[in-house]
Amino acid sequence: MKKTAFSILFDLSEGLTFRDVQSPQEFRNGETAEVVCAVIGSLVPVVTWYYQGEEITEEHHSKFTVLPNNNLQIRQVTKADEDVYRCKARGENPFVDIAVVVNVPPVLSVLQQYLNAIADQESVTFNCMTTGSPEPVVTWHRKGRELEPSEQYNIRLDGGRSMLTLRNIRQVDGGSYTCKATNKAGSQEREIILKVFVQPHITQLKNVTAAEGSAAMISCVAEGEPLPDISWRRASNGQTFVDGDKSQDRRFKVRGRHGKSVLTISGVRLKDLGRFDCAALSRIGGHRKSMFLDIEYIPKFLTNQTIYYSWEGNPVNISCEVMSNPPATMLWRRERLTISVEGTANTRVYSADGKSVLEVTPMSDRDFGRYNCTARNNIGVRYQEFILAQAAESLSSGLGLVVGLGLGALLLLPVLVGLSCFFLRHCGVLTTSSKGKDREEGKAAYRGVVGAALTNTGFWVDEDTVGLPPPGFAPRCGAGAQQGAASGQVPSQCGLKSEPELTSGPSAEKVNRDTLGFVIASEKKLKCVCSGPIDFKSPSSLPVF
Repeated sequence: MKKTAFSILFDLSEGLTFRDVQSPQEFRNGETAEVVCAVIGSLVPVVTWYYQGEEITEEHHSKFTVLPNNNLQIRQVTKADEDVYRCKARGENPFVDIAVVVNVPPVLSVLQQYLNAIADQESVTFNCMTTGSPEPVVTWHRKGRELEPSEQYNIRLDGGRSMLTLRNIRQVDGGSYTCKATNKAGSQEREIILKVFVQPHITQLKNVTAAEGSAAMISCVAEGEPLPDISWRRASNGQTFVDGDKSQDRRFKVRGRHGKSVLTISGVRLKDLGRFDCAALSRIGGHRKSMFLDIEYIPKFLTNQTIYYSWEGNPVNISCEVMSNPPATMLWRRERLTISVEGTANTRVYSADGKSVLEVTPMSDRDFGRYNCTARNNIGVRYQEFILAQAAESLSSGLGLVVGLGLGALLLLPVLVGLSCFFLRHCGVLTTSSKGKDREEGKAAYRGVVGAALTNTGFWVDEDTVGLPPPGFAPRCGAGAQQGAASGQVPSQCGLKSEPELTSGPSAEKVNRDTLGFVIASEKKLKCVCSGPIDFKSPSSLPVF
């Protein structure tokens, strides 16, 4: 209602005047109201008040009192007292009507004072109910700042209800929100508390590299509301660890606090290499991440063979193979001098991941001896020594040459009868079509050789053993060794095969003083025997039938 101020001047015989009477006049609900009606005149005026057409008297209206200054007092004014009151000078016709307005302070109520929400998953709406007169203006506040409508905050009014909707909730949005209602009679506030729960999220988990034998520390950091519990799982065997756990060998232990867990592995071993899973769990949800533990270690040699045999002009490959992490740099040395990767007149170096092959073509006795393979990475350096030994050969009077043939047909080469055997650096292996008893007798004789009971009965070779003997086979017949033939016939084919080196024990002595025999196989079932003292220089194994 619009408030106006006016003066009414009446020229009465007594000179009564209404001065600066305001209408409406506003009061706060519950207070004592004094409605002002100022009358001025030469004589002391007498004022009468009327309410709803009736004169106000203390007998009928105990709530009202006409004060000595002619103002009307209303005790504990309420909204029910809101009306138009008439002020009239007694005995005179002049009067003035005054509107009384009662303002009621806002009254606030909230439907729910405590609310929960999960970050990044949902929105939440606060409701605030309000009454008052005049109608209150409702505003929302956070941390002393009035909130304005935005992409995050949506504010709506529906009668006496004000609604604040929060979207895109984050953990920082948790806390206190204030609903405030204001009008002429005053203001009122109510607080609403938002609790924001956050799904567990692992914020830090990195791959770790540790040296063999050292300690590895793997850290997993997670956040969330409430703070999640952190556990570990070893992917290789499914073993799990939580805070305070230790493995049976006491190498694995876990310590955690305030969203951080550290898995410590003491005395790291190669078998510890692999994936580890970190899990962060709370009543809101869970999050898992994986890391990889890499183990660095000094080069380890995989090569078993360290002695190689060759002779002048015959190339031989010396193989050096390692496993290491990080990959090793490999080089060859000879008498403290590094062999160039580009090679020399009689050496070449071939390299691949974890393997280096030194090809040596001996040109003189000086090329035989010790060769050193060096493997180095940032963890350390290792050395392995190889020996290139000179294989022996013997030439007696006369020459007999036997060459290996392919499966299917035998190629007959000329042989000289009556000459001693000549063992070549490379001997071919013949095939046979012999069957039955002759074949089985030959096999039995071979087994006898394998058992170190070597006689001049020889070896048996058949289609299953076609090929060249391993490099380094260079047996030699002693002086006076003779070649003979069964039934006095000249053999049409002769196969030569050598026996492995026997270095100690009775068997070695037996071999050294016995004779070496070779079985030749042909359709005529002939035998070629080389008899005489023998020497063995090869470490390779005989094939077993």
